[in-house]
Amino acid sequence: MSWKNTEKNYGLLSITFHWLMFFLIVSVYACIELRELYPKGSDPRNALKMWHFMLGLSVFVLVWLRLVARSLQLKPESLANMKDWQNLLAKVMHYLLYIFMVSMPLMGWLILSAEGKTIPFYGLTLPALVAENHELAEWVEEIHELVGTVGYVLIAIHTVAALFHHYILKDSALRRILPGNKVSR
Repeated sequence: MSWKNTEKNYGLLSITFHWLMFFLIVSVYACIELRELYPKGSDPRNALKMWHFMLGLSVFVLVWLRLVARSLQLKPESLANMKDWQNLLAKVMHYLLYIFMVSMPLMGWLILSAEGKTIPFYGLTLPALVAENHELAEWVEEIHELVGTVGYVLIAIHTVAALFHHYILKDSALRRILPGNKVSR
């Protein structure tokens, strides 16, 4: 399998970015949801919050690398069975997912900054984006939670669409983003 995309298939680089981002986002959600199992101030709860921040910032770094890689190579052609409105819907969904992957970590960074907290990143402390401002932190946190919920929905729709293509339409939409699969039309 080639590292680069072809007219028909995603390359190993695109496939790796896709699945790495998926697992990172699942981990980010898991950390913030699982923290609720532990009492406030406990070590496990604080560790899960810290991992939520660091994994979220990892998404932020990797999404930019993914966008650069995407811009430097071919995008596989749309599937022959896709109608114009389906292609448009797929593009809109992908744009929304990219906006989600950029905006959520950025809002998290803003929240920590406005709360006057340190921004941990694998042993580093990132600079604050804004001065301490608790009202701003609360406002951004509400938006962050809302967009997080919207993210659940976007990811669910994206997943259902992939499964619909695979099991109902029986086309190669899902297979061509899976590792090790060379798909011909």
